[in-house]
Amino acid sequence: MAVNRLMRAALRALSYTDVDFGDQYKMQKKIIRIANHHRKPPYKMWDHVVAYENHAIPVRIFTPSDSESKSIILFFHGGGWITGFIDSYDRVCANLAEMTGYTVVSVDYRSAPEYRFPAAPEDCYRVTREIFLEPSLLQTEPDRITLMGDSAGGNLAAAVSLMARDRGEFFPARQILLYPCAYHDHTEQSPYASVRSSHKKYLLTAKRINDYMALYMADEKDLQNPYFAPLASKDFSNQPDTLIITAEHDPLRDEAEDYGKRLKEAGNTVEVHRIPDALHGFFAMPPVFSQVRDCYKIILNFLKIEK
Repeated sequence: MAVNRLMRAALRALSYTDVDFGDQYKMQKKIIRIANHHRKPPYKMWDHVVAYENHAIPVRIFTPSDSESKSIILFFHGGGWITGFIDSYDRVCANLAEMTGYTVVSVDYRSAPEYRFPAAPEDCYRVTREIFLEPSLLQTEPDRITLMGDSAGGNLAAAVSLMARDRGEFFPARQILLYPCAYHDHTEQSPYASVRSSHKKYLLTAKRINDYMALYMADEKDLQNPYFAPLASKDFSNQPDTLIITAEHDPLRDEAEDYGKRLKEAGNTVEVHRIPDALHGFFAMPPVFSQVRDCYKIILNFLKIEK
């Protein structure tokens, strides 16, 4: 219980106030960048770029210290499509590489509101496409690549899987979605109880999700686009083997679990696990926390990794 209380305190310390996020996102971005100033890390990594139209998409590659793995996790970071960036997820991705023994490729997609939907999913798709269609780049085969993301990144991983099916250029074998945003309505009219009962003391509130989405979308029509909100899809078939992990105290809990249900009903192989006494964003905490350790056990089992 002491660890649970510690996690609650740590995550609540990061909780946002109810100020108008439309006026505050730039300051929040600046604070996160200062707090995560990139330094030479104590693990193996290197940077790469993927060219796409008129810009380059930075990616950062993490390799486990004691392994030359041919398996890859392609990771899309969270941050509401707005405040996250590649440096802020260095430690998460390094831990993920060490815990799984996989090479982790972290994607620094364009963020809103400077670049609104569909910039982020298109960047993520482009990087995924290059890694799938040019296996010599990281010396791996397509069936050894897993898509993964947390929160907004989980939304993007799901979107890339839908895009891959619809465009037919490649097909991911697996996806891991950590407490993803899957629906478009987080008001009191939401069909999901976890949204309507979200408490302000938690890291993420329904109001904050609405603030993020308002800055992310380019047009009201985006709300019905499955690449923006995967639950808007009319077709949930032909998706990768899917692991969805949710947090007990998270407004996104119910919609993420419903997305798993829809995928399963469409004939896909799906696992859904809810982490008790966990808050949104818990995977960013160190593995010393029991919720993070439990999450890794589920991930390793899904990937069929013995530790």
